[in-house]
Amino acid sequence: MLTNLRAAVAAAGLLLTAVVVTAQTKVAVINLQKAVLDTAEIKKASAALEAKYKPKQTQMEKLRKEIDDIQQKLQTLAGKLTQQAEAELNLDLQRKQRDFQRLGEDLQADVDAERNDILSRSTQRMLAVVRKIAEEKALDVVVDAPNTVFFKPALEITTEATAAYDKAHPPK
Repeated sequence: MLTNLRAAVAAAGLLLTAVVVTAQTKVAVINLQKAVLDTAEIKKASAALEAKYKPKQTQMEKLRKEIDDIQQKLQTLAGKLTQQAEAELNLDLQRKQRDFQRLGEDLQADVDAERNDILSRSTQRMLAVVRKIAEEKALDVVVDAPNTVFFKPALEITTEATAAYDKAHPPK
């Protein structure tokens, strides 16, 4: 019985200590993805990516129009073409569809690789900025907002982190 009482007193003491420690913990919340995507560097990089890959997108649009034109021609002239002419149109259509698919896959792979590289580098820089903010504010924990069920808006540092990032890493 005395052992149970001692265990209960010890457990109550630990619980009280945990409550006191928790009461002193300083927490902030950040939407890390939004903080990174809102930086001037990312906005500039997005515009640069769009400009860089615009010629390939234009090439794809031209190819798409050629495919549509051939399909339209095949429908319009169905039964009026010679077998050889129809076969040639179908071969041309298949070649253009294959080229369109390959070009699209290559374009997507190139854009994804470059975007991922930029986002990875920027995210690492943002994490360093968040650590600095946490140290300056004596924060114990910074939680990512998408994984948080509820928080008071006063705890959010997303905008502050983006501004600090832009100051530390202005776009070149």
